[in-house]
Amino acid sequence: MRGLLLLLATLGHAAAEDGLNAWLRYAPLPNDVRDQAHIPSTIVTLNSTETSPIYVAGQELQKGIEGILGQTLDVTHETSESPSIIVGTIDAFTAAGGELAVPELEEDGFWLSTKDGAVEIIGQNERGALYGAFEYLSMLAQGNFTEVAYATNPSAPIRWINQWDNMDGTIERGYAGLSIFFKDNLIVSNMTRISEYARLLASIRVNGIVINNVNANPVILSDENMVRLGKIADTMRPWGVKVGISLNFASPQTFGGLSTFDPFDERVIAWWTDITDKLYEHVPDMAGYLVKANSEGQPGPLTYNRTLSDGANMFAKAVKPHGGIVMFRAFVYDSVNLNENNWKDDRANAAVDFFRDLDDKFDDNVVVQIKYGPIDFQVREPASPLFAHLRQTASAIELQVAQEYLGQQCHLVYLPPLWKTILDFDLRVDGEPSVIGTDVLTGKRFNKRLSGYAAVVNVGLNATWLGSHLAMSNLYAYGRVAWDPTSDPEAMLRDWTRLTFGDDPDVLDTIASMSMESWPAYENYTGNLGVQTLTDITGPHYGPNPQSMDNNPWGQWTRADANGIGMDRTVWNGTGYAGQYPPEVAAAFESPDTTPDELLLWFHHVPWTHALRGSGQSVIQHFYDAHYAGAETAAAFPRRWEALRGRVDDRRFEETLFRLEYQAGHAIVWRDAICDFYANVSGVPDERRRVGAHPFRIEAEHMQTTGYRVTGTTPWEVSSGQRIVQTVGNSTAAVAETRVPEGEAFPRGQYDLAVAYYDLYEGKASYEIFLNGESLGKWVGDLEDRLGYTLTRGMDGHSATRVTFRGVEVGPGDVIRIETLPQGRETAPLDYIALLPPGVVD
Repeated sequence: MRGLLLLLATLGHAAAEDGLNAWLRYAPLPNDVRDQAHIPSTIVTLNSTETSPIYVAGQELQKGIEGILGQTLDVTHETSESPSIIVGTIDAFTAAGGELAVPELEEDGFWLSTKDGAVEIIGQNERGALYGAFEYLSMLAQGNFTEVAYATNPSAPIRWINQWDNMDGTIERGYAGLSIFFKDNLIVSNMTRISEYARLLASIRVNGIVINNVNANPVILSDENMVRLGKIADTMRPWGVKVGISLNFASPQTFGGLSTFDPFDERVIAWWTDITDKLYEHVPDMAGYLVKANSEGQPGPLTYNRTLSDGANMFAKAVKPHGGIVMFRAFVYDSVNLNENNWKDDRANAAVDFFRDLDDKFDDNVVVQIKYGPIDFQVREPASPLFAHLRQTASAIELQVAQEYLGQQCHLVYLPPLWKTILDFDLRVDGEPSVIGTDVLTGKRFNKRLSGYAAVVNVGLNATWLGSHLAMSNLYAYGRVAWDPTSDPEAMLRDWTRLTFGDDPDVLDTIASMSMESWPAYENYTGNLGVQTLTDITGPHYGPNPQSMDNNPWGQWTRADANGIGMDRTVWNGTGYAGQYPPEVAAAFESPDTTPDELLLWFHHVPWTHALRGSGQSVIQHFYDAHYAGAETAAAFPRRWEALRGRVDDRRFEETLFRLEYQAGHAIVWRDAICDFYANVSGVPDERRRVGAHPFRIEAEHMQTTGYRVTGTTPWEVSSGQRIVQTVGNSTAAVAETRVPEGEAFPRGQYDLAVAYYDLYEGKASYEIFLNGESLGKWVGDLEDRLGYTLTRGMDGHSATRVTFRGVEVGPGDVIRIETLPQGRETAPLDYIALLPPGVVD
């Protein structure tokens, strides 16, 4: 009944929303649902200091309840005999005369009780109480008025965000606008968006943030920026979020004027100590430092033949008197000397090779931050074996919300199912249960005091924070997972959807089903069987470019040739990577017969005809079938979302529909590029004769054109038929025209008419399509403004895209004409048009 009432309310939904409030909308519940709520009329906060998280919790409760239930509650700081919503710490509650028998609370933990007409929100500390207030509001916002009484504690003390914001205001892997933290090499003076962000982070129980890129600019250490850093800390502190910064290891030399940055040099040590002391003067509770050293060209201690632990400990000693910690990234590898022709070379070995002999060498306030897999945010990787080697050193897992390699927030990819494959993995250290999420990262397995989570997040000035409304589910879920790694991905998703879009059952089910299908679909149409995401490794990491994975020193190789594909990472014959795992796990990965199919090509080089354990299919036929299946899943997303028209506010509905339509088209770009490329490499045809066969397409190079010339693309496989047309100049109008063939190929009827073209940066070509002289529609090549992916100036897998006109009446002899006007670098390039009968994906 509650779902029906909420559905009736949402059918006359409110004005369009921009996404700024994310899951903290506090949208009003229907009146009949509100009537089921019986809550106290007073909020008691056991701290009257306005910068206190307890005080903030009271204000948030007042705001939330007024929005959700339409009730304005008084906020006071004095307890009384009357039932109230009381918020405070255990110590404050006890000092106020309260009696509380609750399970033991750990740091940041809280107790929530809604029994006996009163509400108790009691934290182990003030941050925990604020988390409890958000928990209670989340229940109310979802129409959940059940009586509860429970305590909850975080799985790990470190639950941080890593921003990759640059001092000039850009963001590395930023797909949602410019930085909310920086502009023109200075920290911004307006703290409004920063405060709003801190509120979002508090609501998902994130307790720390590093605000600048790990490829750090030392100018963040200027006196002016230190002052402004203090303002950020003041802004985020009431929300329980501590601030940290990334450091450039060479700063004493490049910024401080010293002749060296050797971590053993007394001048360098003194310089960092002085800088650290100054920072803590401005930010007394600064969380600490994040350091990327000796990786991807970044400076580090290895420059002076010092160890990585030597470098980390220099910073650790500087922050130790202030209670700070150092997050030291394990993302260290040699991108210069790796040689693909050496069968034993393997970038995946790097983290363990660099760190395993240093386990007892790090100071106790150093946390080694380990990417979830041994390469770099790939669509499928095995869990990093380094977690099994650091028994004495604190460690944290690095996850990703930013979707680098994973569709850059232009593709719907719900990430918690991917994270779950890592967090649920049992490393079997010493033959004992060693599950990464529940044993290792909790600190229980190796009795560690520090452990936790860090997520790379790329929020920007875009109103949607991440550029995409649906992508925000990943940020929400990250906080939930860091608190409890056993959290169910779909349950979290449904909570997020109710909070973000309301309780309409159709909206809930559609978003849940699409999102849960999205990661498997993306894996299918990009790279599967553990071969990694077959993107442009030497470029933007976005569109398809499988050959870029090989023949370079970056080490993300597939070793594909006419005979087979995959990295041999066995001990007996390959790079030895499998042997980095404890014996039980290593033995399973050593043989194709015991390696899961989804990781086969990660661990083994096999012939194209190798039969998979699960299906019996050959590797190459699985490639073909998976890529077609993934594209078909993505193709259905727009239609499924379209069914929600009128159930989601217009602005968010249209913005989401646009992205899903784009994804459906780009998934076909991926499908065709990967299938064409590996059909060419392997020489093995598709058993179902789909690859390279496109009977519903009319290639642009076969159309009658004026002002166009025929060219190719780089790489060749990102164009249908290996040819496209582009205008002769960059300012003269051009035309491409074709007549629908006579015969049985295209009987008169309803078709989806798709136009494949290329949308380049630094140009906005215009297009108009006509059917028998009547305009079907216009569009402009402006995806650089509407999507936010990494920009490209070439006709390649990043710029390849499609526009689709649905339900067009077409028949033999009809004339389709496209009139174009190039602009800037964009020469109105066209690849093909497709006339798609119902149910056909091509």
